This record gives sequence, C-alpha cells and structure tokens, in this order.
Amino acid sequence: MKILLTGGAGFMGSNMIHYLLRTYPDVKIVNFDDLTYAGNLENLADVADDPRCTFVKGNIADAMAVDQVVADVDLVINYAAETHVDRSILEPKAFIDTNVYGVYNVLEAVRKHKTPRYIQISTDEVFGAVLEGESDEGSKFEPRSPYSASKAAGDHLCQAYAITYGVPVIVTHSCNFYGPYQFPEKLIPLFTLNLLEGKTVPVYGDGMQVREWIFTEDHCRAIDLIARKGNLGEVYNIGTGFRVPNLDVTKKLLQLTGRGTDAIEYVKDRPGHDRRYAINSNKLRAELGWEPQVSFEEGLAQTVEWYKRNREWVDRCRTGAYKEYYDKQYGKR
Repeated sequence: MKILLTGGAGFMGSNMIHYLLRTYPDVKIVNFDDLTYAGNLENLADVADDPRCTFVKGNIADAMAVDQVVADVDLVINYAAETHVDRSILEPKAFIDTNVYGVYNVLEAVRKHKTPRYIQISTDEVFGAVLEGESDEGSKFEPRSPYSASKAAGDHLCQAYAITYGVPVIVTHSCNFYGPYQFPEKLIPLFTLNLLEGKTVPVYGDGMQVREWIFTEDHCRAIDLIARKGNLGEVYNIGTGFRVPNLDVTKKLLQLTGRGTDAIEYVKDRPGHDRRYAINSNKLRAELGWEPQVSFEEGLAQTVEWYKRNREWVDRCRTGAYKEYYDKQYGKR
C-alpha cells in the first residue's frame, strides 16, 4: 500500500510514519510537508535512509502540488494543519489557508484521482466548551477560536464532499495529543522544557480548564484501525476518557522535573478559552474494537524523559520563526 501523509514532518505525522514503518514491512510512504517552523525532518532522522519513505516538500494550500502527490496513492492521511489556538488568535489567516483551503485542495485531488480512502485528522475543539456530558459524533459544532473554526470548516467540507461527490473520506475528532517530537508551543512540551530550564510556566486564569489526553502511540493505532476498517463517509471520535484540569497536569510535570509550585506563574486567561472538553469515543470502541493502552501517568513520564534526552533537538527547534513567536507570546520566563 502506498500512503500519503500530509504534514508528515510534524509531531503527529512523524509519529505516524514511525508507527507505519514499524508495523507494515511492505508499506510505501510519501511524506508531503512544507517544513514550516513546526515541521522538522529531524523528527524522522532515524528513518531518513529507509527506501520505503519518500519526502516531497510542499504546502497543501498549493493545489498543483497536492494534485501531483495524491495522483498514485491508495490512502491519504491529512495531518497538515495549523494547530495552536494562541497563534490562531494572532495570525488567523494562516489557519484559514491551511485548515480550510488546504483541505479543499486535498478533497479535490482525491476526487479527481479516485483515491480509495482519505482520513481527515481533526479535533474535539470543533465542539466548543462541553461543560457537562460528552460530545459524540453527532454533536453540534460550536467553535470559539479561529483555530477550531477553521478545523470545523474543513470537517464540514469533508462531509459535504462525501455526500455530494461520494469522496471516500472519514473524519476523525481527537482529544489532545502528547508525546515525543511535539513542538514546544503546546502545554506539555512547553511546560516540560521551561521547568527543566529553571523557568516558570504560564498557567492561564485559574488553571482549571479541563482537557482530555491521548498518548501519540494510542492515536496512531486508532488512525490505523480507522483507515483499515472504518466506514467511509462517517465520523469517529478518538478519546481516552482521561480528563484533568490543566493545573493538575502542571503539578504532575512539577513532580517529574523536580520543581516546586513557585514555578507556576498565573497569567491572564486567553480570549475565548474553552472551559472543558469531553469526547465520547464509544463508537470507535464498539465498532472497531479500539482501546487506549498507555495511561496518562505512563505516557507523561515517557514524554518528559524523551525531552530530557533530546535537548539538541529542542535547541534546533528554538530558532528562527519559532524563537520570534515564543519570545513574543511567552517572554523569556
């Protein structure tokens, strides 16, 4: 099977490439990535010489480039996305370009070339704040940031193309990812590195915003299962049921890095900050038999240890466009 991964040099894309190469000896992978600040070929340095994986530089907002890489593949998995809520508030246009127009380009190419299957990677944030209960696959979209609005728009396009044109797309909504190779703008890697470097960590508001977490390996297994056995035209939620306030995650990171509570710096809450997410993944579990295998405590300890062992990777990440963004957004805490 030949698989196209858009955004394959990013956090989740690179983890999926590692997973596929480990799991399927005969797989062929095309890694299509524009190598923006969060896309890093060093994430795949250990498989750089593997003949099963080919890299093509390009952006999914470029229709011609997308058309060329989709032309002869059996499966498309779209990891390419602008993902960070804070940055979407500062730079919303980039999110529309990638998460809406880019998805349109992929859908058009899949339709034209009659690609057998397309998996859209999306987020539970499209459902907005869920103060009680859980969001299932039929829940109303109520996005509250430019990021979640752009992802919701892309998901709606996927559903419309499935109904109107019969495009073989499956949409997935996942809770928060974490694990190795995650770019240090998200909560867990940002806080881990700040704590390891003797800096403080910026906790928004009272820190009681509740998030659900999934370790990258569990998410890769879910996507693999959906790609092989999921029903075309449908939506699958991917969640663990493990939900915890951000402040509790911060305290766990304090323990793993040997820091005290004086490292916490409470800062003004960001605009439109959703209070709670909770996603119902019963459909995925009942229909396809998926279950998470890595506990949050185990996954978090593995993640912190990975960042301890890979400081050179971190240093190389913290240059150029990211350094400018980090200093502007978080200062030099």
